[in-house]
Amino acid sequence: MGQRVASLRWMTLPALIFVAVMVIFPFGYALWLSLLDYKLGQPVSFVGLGNYRGLAFDEQFWNGLRLTFVLYLGALVLQLVLGVALGLFLNRIETLKGVIRTVMISPFMLPPVVVGMMSIVVLDPSMGVANYLLKSAGLPTSLFLASSDWIIFTIILVDTWQWTPFVALIVLGGLQSLPQRVYEAAAIDGAVGWRQLVYITLPLLGPTILTAAILRSVDLLRFFDVIYITTQGGPGYASSTLNIYAYRKGFEFSDIGYASALMITLSTIVFAAVLVFGQLRRKVTW
Repeated sequence: MGQRVASLRWMTLPALIFVAVMVIFPFGYALWLSLLDYKLGQPVSFVGLGNYRGLAFDEQFWNGLRLTFVLYLGALVLQLVLGVALGLFLNRIETLKGVIRTVMISPFMLPPVVVGMMSIVVLDPSMGVANYLLKSAGLPTSLFLASSDWIIFTIILVDTWQWTPFVALIVLGGLQSLPQRVYEAAAIDGAVGWRQLVYITLPLLGPTILTAAILRSVDLLRFFDVIYITTQGGPGYASSTLNIYAYRKGFEFSDIGYASALMITLSTIVFAAVLVFGQLRRKVTW
């Protein structure tokens, strides 16, 4: 028994080394950089928590934090609601089941670059397909990606279109693993239709939905690629989330220390969100 345990420990050693090299070291190095006044081409000095104190008085930081949470909460709620509905639909269809499921879940398999370029083609205010169709139907057009009032909502819709099928796929897997004997007992007691959905299906799907929420939280809080491809944080700072703002500070203004402080702050938010949803998931596990 002792030799088996020792063998298992040695087998897990490569995985532990990989985690240390790919996760722990970069995070630790970024944390160290966040304690420095590090601007490319200038002398480096240790400032301790100076960069973090600077965040408290940085209007663009608070704007980015607000936009990050608006984007996160709006997209997460939409994707969970629509993902559950789509998962229920995919679980019930019988005709051409494989084809329909493949088509419905295909958007999240597209690379972010492709989604970003598609968004520009469809939502460009002057040449986009969306405004052409709205104008043809006699409806008012919109600036979409060029409107500071609508840009975050537009990005939420783009991300929801891409990632709702991912949530639906997770929900579909959860639906197919639910115990059928519970439904049989409920049917005998007269619980059918929407009663089964509200009182049986959704409560039993709680851990599955929270798993989807954890996975989407990690992606949404560090959302970068589609925003940068479509707007680069504009117009102005209207879509400059924390991730975009940190990129600008680090790669456009060469302020590596301040950008690292921004990313450590964002990473802390991501860890906190995962921890909260993880605790909720443990409480609703059946």
